[in-house]
Amino acid sequence: MNKSNCYFDLTKEEGGALRVRLHGEIDHHSAVQVRTELDSIVYEERPNTLILDLSAIEFMDSSGLGLVMGRYALMQRLGGQLRLCNPHERIAKIFELAGLERMIQIESEQKEDKQ
Repeated sequence: MNKSNCYFDLTKEEGGALRVRLHGEIDHHSAVQVRTELDSIVYEERPNTLILDLSAIEFMDSSGLGLVMGRYALMQRLGGQLRLCNPHERIAKIFELAGLERMIQIESEQKEDKQ
């Protein structure tokens, strides 16, 4: 699922969850492409939880925020939930400023090595 500057890969997890690991940059053009492809997959797979892994996203503008909010609304309509994981610090700050953490679970699964 290659995109010009953003692409994703999928992993089905136990319990009916679908993990989507996004790579690259999410801007206006890539958000439209990702949204179209991802929505098609979500409608086909009907996961109970959609996990957007943002660990490989280096840049996100307001279009990325819209992408996340749209997937939240889609999962709500389908009776599921959306979780975000591993956003880089500056992207987590965008979510914080938008108040996203009040609606969507945002978690960090990254482990720090301090040896």
